[in-house]
Amino acid sequence: MITRKRLTAGVGITLATLAAGLGTAIPAAADEAPAAPSPKVELVLDVSGSMRTRDIDGQSRMAAAKQAFNDVLDAVPEQVQLGIRTLGADYPGEDRKVGCKDTRQLYPVGPLDRTEAKTAVATLAPTGFTPIGPALLGAADDLEGGDGSRRIVLITDGEDTCGPLDPCEVAREIAARGTHLVVDTLGLVPNAKIRQQLTCIAEATGGTYTAVQHKEELSGRVKQLVDRAAEPVVTPVATEGAKSCSGAPELKPGLFTDRSEIGQHRWYRVDVLPGQELRASASVAADRAVDNDYGVLLRAVTTHGREIVRGSEAGTGRTDAISSGLRYPKPETEDGDDGDGDGKPAAETVCLQLAHSFSAPASVKRSPGLPVELTVDLVDGPDNASDVAAFGLGRGWWLLGVLVLTGLVAGLLTGWLSRWRVAVWRTN
Repeated sequence: MITRKRLTAGVGITLATLAAGLGTAIPAAADEAPAAPSPKVELVLDVSGSMRTRDIDGQSRMAAAKQAFNDVLDAVPEQVQLGIRTLGADYPGEDRKVGCKDTRQLYPVGPLDRTEAKTAVATLAPTGFTPIGPALLGAADDLEGGDGSRRIVLITDGEDTCGPLDPCEVAREIAARGTHLVVDTLGLVPNAKIRQQLTCIAEATGGTYTAVQHKEELSGRVKQLVDRAAEPVVTPVATEGAKSCSGAPELKPGLFTDRSEIGQHRWYRVDVLPGQELRASASVAADRAVDNDYGVLLRAVTTHGREIVRGSEAGTGRTDAISSGLRYPKPETEDGDDGDGDGKPAAETVCLQLAHSFSAPASVKRSPGLPVELTVDLVDGPDNASDVAAFGLGRGWWLLGVLVLTGLVAGLLTGWLSRWRVAVWRTN
C-alpha cells in the first residue's frame, strides 16, 4: 500500500514537471520567427535537334548542357526547391502541331534528390522542335503557389520554331500576372536574332540575358542564377549619370541602373567618411549587335580631377556583359575633427567616372544607351588604408619591394661570380 502510494505520488510529480516544462516551452516556440518561404527555381532546357551540334569545347551542346546541369545540381542550396522542364525532348516527327506541344516537366519542383535529378537529365537526347513559348507557360504553372521568390532559367540554342505564339508576348503575359516571376535566358549561339528574342523575354520579366559559349561559363552562370534565387531580392534604383562630376547625382550604398550611349562617359558622386572604404563596381551589357574587342573603365577621382584609383577590364566578344570594380579606403583623421569645431569628421566627395569602349556598325541604334548596373557600398576601412588602393596595386607593395630587393641581390651575386670566373680564367 505504501509502495503504491509512493508510486502514485512519483507519477504525479513527473506529470506536473512535464506540464510545467511544456507550459514554458510552448510560448517560447510561439515567439520564434516563422521560417522564410522557400525560393523556387525551374531550369528549362532546350532538347531540340539542333542541340546535337558540336561547337562547345569540342562537345555537342547537349553534352555541355548535361555536364553543366550536373555541376549545378551538386551546388543547389538546401533551401531552394528546384525543378526541370524540357522542350523538344520527346517528339521526333515532322508534324508541327504535335512538335510544338512537346514540353514536359522532367523533375517536379520541390526538395531536390540529386541522384534522381541527374538520372533524369542523363536520359535526354536531342529530338524535336523548339517550343519556347509553351515551355515558359508550363514552367510558370509549375512554379505557382507559395510566397518565396520564383525564377525560370531558360537554356536554348535557337529561336522559337512554333509561331505564332511569340515567346516575348508570353513573357509579357507572365509578367502581367503580377506574380513577380523572373525569367533569365542563356543563349548557346551568339546570333543577333536569338539575342534579340532572348533579351526581350528576359527584360519583360526583369531578368537577364547571357550569351555563353563554354561549359565553364554555362555552369557558372546557372549556379549564379540559382544562388540569386536563394538570396534576398534587391531592386535596382534607376539613376541618371551626368556629363561631369559637378552635376553628378549623389549615390548612397545600393544597386543602381542607368543607360550609357556609345562613346559617352557617366559621372556619379559618393561621400566617403574618414575610416570608411568605398567599394564600387559597374557592368555594361551589350543588348544589341556590337563589334568585338571592348572594355569598361571605372575611375575614382577627387572633385579637382586627381585620380585616386581605377579598375578596368577588356573583352573580345565572348560575352555580352563586362564588369570592373575598385576599392578606395579613406584613412581616419588624427583628431576626428573637420576643423569647424563641431567634432564631426568631414566627408570626402569622390567622383566615379564610368566609361566603356563598345562600338557598333552605323546601322545599330545608339539610343537608348547600353544598360549599366552600378553597385556602391561603404564599409569600415582596414586598419592601414594607405596600402590598399595606392596606385591600384592593392596590398602588393611589400611583394614589389621583396622582388626589387631580390633582384638587386641576385644581380650583385651574379656580377661578382662573373668577375671571379674571369679572374680565375686569366690566372690559369
